[in-house]
Amino acid sequence: MQSAGRQPRLRLLVLGGTGFVSGAVAAEAVTRGHDVTCVARGTGTPPPEGARLFRADRNEPAALAGLKDSRFDAAVETATLALPWVGDALRTLAADHWTFVSSISVYADTWTPGQTAHSGRLRPALPSDTARYDPERDPEPSQARYGGVKVACERLIGEATDDRALIVRPGLLVGPGDDVSPFGYWPVRMARGATAAVPPAVSADGVPLPAQCLDVRDLAAWIVDGAEERTAGTFDAAGPPLALPTLLQEIAEAVGAPTLETVEVPEETLHEAGVNPWTGPGSLPLWPPRALYGVLSRDVSASLAAGLRARPIGETAGDVLRDRLERGAGKGLAAGLTPVAEASLLHLLGY
Repeated sequence: MQSAGRQPRLRLLVLGGTGFVSGAVAAEAVTRGHDVTCVARGTGTPPPEGARLFRADRNEPAALAGLKDSRFDAAVETATLALPWVGDALRTLAADHWTFVSSISVYADTWTPGQTAHSGRLRPALPSDTARYDPERDPEPSQARYGGVKVACERLIGEATDDRALIVRPGLLVGPGDDVSPFGYWPVRMARGATAAVPPAVSADGVPLPAQCLDVRDLAAWIVDGAEERTAGTFDAAGPPLALPTLLQEIAEAVGAPTLETVEVPEETLHEAGVNPWTGPGSLPLWPPRALYGVLSRDVSASLAAGLRARPIGETAGDVLRDRLERGAGKGLAAGLTPVAEASLLHLLGY
């Protein structure tokens, strides 16, 4: 996934470096031989081996003051719901290139398929946000607020860098280490065998169900490419869109279950059985509500032209399965049906 040619060693600052996305960025940069500094509280997961940790609680005043006299070739900002963090970083830190990890939640129209990063209408910016975001207490913040704060952060970084920053807007990110997204349910479920309940291929009104995701390692590689090449611009970060049945079939083949019997459960039956869409306990993961059809079918041709490369879904699925089995993850379902709930659902259909 690395860009062609040997790149000069960068002094790279990752504001984060211990989370799912920021950790992947730091790991990719270390692998390429860059000098990586991660900024984090240092109370949880450590940064990747080979990266140094600058301990800082960014809710505290002057948290980054110890880095004020340092200069970095590139900085990657991953702040979630913390516009003040972004402003403080821009005022305090010296970096020749900035990347901001935004979100696909910046778009106000989540219904219409085929939108691009430049055709999609944005949510109103929320520049007055001062709330502290605790992902353990609020893992799914209001998308209007979340997206609005991200828009405000994008604008602040654009103004500070004269629009020479790289802004990436990830959609559904998946990969090893992820215990939150709905994707991880399926490699484990497909590997278990037997008859599997899956979402229908088309909605009740005849629209094919979409799917679109990106391995976090591919996002990280693209971000480090951008730092090396001083890429500027705003892009969606997602793999090519595809039909949901195609994605599920690729997962099944990757985990050794190509002949697994699947039963498409009509949306009407799912609603009657109280099955939730998309994610969370008691859900049929990746079954999208209609409001997400546009989010899961974005036109990412510009991103692919700018160097984003998405590995095959099957490769990600195999890695996710191995990761979950090695860590014993998934014993308490963050998303999906228990075997008993799935059997009850199949029984409604005569299985």
